[in-house]
Amino acid sequence: MDEAGPSLIGVLSDTHGLLRTRALTVLQGCDLILHAGDVGGPGILEELRALAPLTAVRGNCDAGAWAERLPVSTVVAARDLSIYMTHIPQPPSRVPPGTQVVVFGHTHTPDQEHRDGVLYLNPGSAGPRRGNLPVCLALLRLEGGSIQVEFVDLQAPA
Repeated sequence: MDEAGPSLIGVLSDTHGLLRTRALTVLQGCDLILHAGDVGGPGILEELRALAPLTAVRGNCDAGAWAERLPVSTVVAARDLSIYMTHIPQPPSRVPPGTQVVVFGHTHTPDQEHRDGVLYLNPGSAGPRRGNLPVCLALLRLEGGSIQVEFVDLQAPA
């Protein structure tokens, strides 16, 4: 990643074995991809790694030898940010000190919330639709000292 210029981080979760063509298109050009669990299979990770460096965590539906190799949570450094990743939302008391962004999935509901100077981001579900919830992922744009979040509807025309 270019430390001086803007960075683009693709954030997705809950693919459950379905990696949509639109998601691959949206993630092209990302400097880093984060998958917040319920991947659904190692093939998803391989396809994402072909686009950009990837960090993924294990979700509650991920099972098997490939999934056992994924951490339940991890901390990722992106430029000067510390990003804590986990699948199931955690209370602030479980978030490592110094974290600026918490990425999680599990609920399939896209959301961003600032609490005590920390951005909590759920990119929503990029896989199979659940009820009336959108099918989406998030893009984090890091420029200067700011973080912009953009949710991308994966069922909208390109």
